[in-house]
Amino acid sequence: MTQGDPALSPAVGTALLVGFGLAWIALGVYWGRRARDLEGYLVAGRRVGLAFGTATAMATWVTSNTVMLAPVFALEKGVWGMLAYATASFGLFLFAPLALRIRRLMPRGYTSGDFVRMRYGRTAWGLFLLISLVYSVAWLVSMGIAGGKLLETLAGVPFAWGMSAILFVCVVYTLFGGMYAVIGTDFIQSVIILAGVLVVGVCVLHEMPLPQVVATVRQEQPALLNVLMPAALLSLFNNMFFGFGEVLHNNVWWSRAFAMRDDVAPKAFLLSGVLWFPIPIAAGFVALSAGPLGINVTDPNTVGPLVASHLLGTAGTAVVFIVVFCSLASSIDSLLAATSDLFCEDLYRRLLNPTASDPQLRRMAGRIVVGLGIATWLVCLNEFDLLTVLFLSGPLVASAIWPVITGLYWPRTNRRAVVAAMLLGSGTGLWAYFSLGWYTASLISAAVSMLVVVAGTALRPAPPFDWQRLNESPA
Repeated sequence: MTQGDPALSPAVGTALLVGFGLAWIALGVYWGRRARDLEGYLVAGRRVGLAFGTATAMATWVTSNTVMLAPVFALEKGVWGMLAYATASFGLFLFAPLALRIRRLMPRGYTSGDFVRMRYGRTAWGLFLLISLVYSVAWLVSMGIAGGKLLETLAGVPFAWGMSAILFVCVVYTLFGGMYAVIGTDFIQSVIILAGVLVVGVCVLHEMPLPQVVATVRQEQPALLNVLMPAALLSLFNNMFFGFGEVLHNNVWWSRAFAMRDDVAPKAFLLSGVLWFPIPIAAGFVALSAGPLGINVTDPNTVGPLVASHLLGTAGTAVVFIVVFCSLASSIDSLLAATSDLFCEDLYRRLLNPTASDPQLRRMAGRIVVGLGIATWLVCLNEFDLLTVLFLSGPLVASAIWPVITGLYWPRTNRRAVVAAMLLGSGTGLWAYFSLGWYTASLISAAVSMLVVVAGTALRPAPPFDWQRLNESPA
């Protein structure tokens, strides 16, 4: 395989795409038979156990960005770059205790929007929804674009066809099965992802032991081993706070908290973080081993298939293809389900049709899944830059970290301070993004948001909040 050439033939790539696509649809429809009512469709009946709960959280967090950006971090920022991307797992660790509190405070909740509306009122709710929907759609679009580009790179499948195929597959099984289908397929996908990463990692270590990789990098690219590289250190903390903000605010994770049994949720998120943590480190190590293996990498996004092809030939590239396909599907289906929940619960039921029955809401949720799929497909055709789509939304989600944490634990949190924190945090973070660099944006947004929430509440504390209000049915 050479740079610029597909690692697999288009025929093999298409066969894998069709085979796994049909398998996910069949499995999604099979598991989705349980989603007979609204509760089953949106939150899988609130009975998800430890194995499925851990698998769905881990698989959702292993996105194509993990495959594409972790090698970029390693090749550009070295050791700290590898660890910087891995710190995103800290968001799952932090959410573990919060998930237990969420389940106990809101046993009948459906979305993160439900919490903000009942805790802070409509102004904060509207701003929070805007941030959540912008980020969710941006993440969904980035997954679609990444899918098209990766399938084109790996197997020569034209971008539009690959992107369309993976979106179609995810829309179909999410439409028919809702959260049951998403969690069921995520379980299989997580097993495949872990097995694939393990196979490639073991082969790399067998061919190029760790001490040899370190010695070669120290001789040829010593800057990558510099533990005091300023940009790398900033990117580590920035990525960590980006992960905090993404997990704490996004309905992808809240919907899983509502779907799991309350005794399972903290264990599942903790275990998923443990399982996810080594994956970007492994991807980064694979990238750093490319030089010692004599592979000339001109595009960091292709380093995984290049190394796998070099070591294992076509079979290795097929493994990477399958891992990438599973990581894409496990994130896209989760985003489709969770974002449709926000549209259905927080916009349709709250603003457009407050008297809607459960069957009406169930049908509307399905229509929204289809609408999201079509809208994402139309935007993806423009092939926006992935880094811009992803990191530009970082300051928005980081501004929601402290409103969520203080809202769950601090009964006197000032709702006006919360609104100001999200506005000022997002604004200063976006300024930092364009003026200082992407690796400062989320860090600055989170810091400003924290200062505004804490200072505003200290100066003018609100009357103690009655936690029992969150236990009311959101209907």
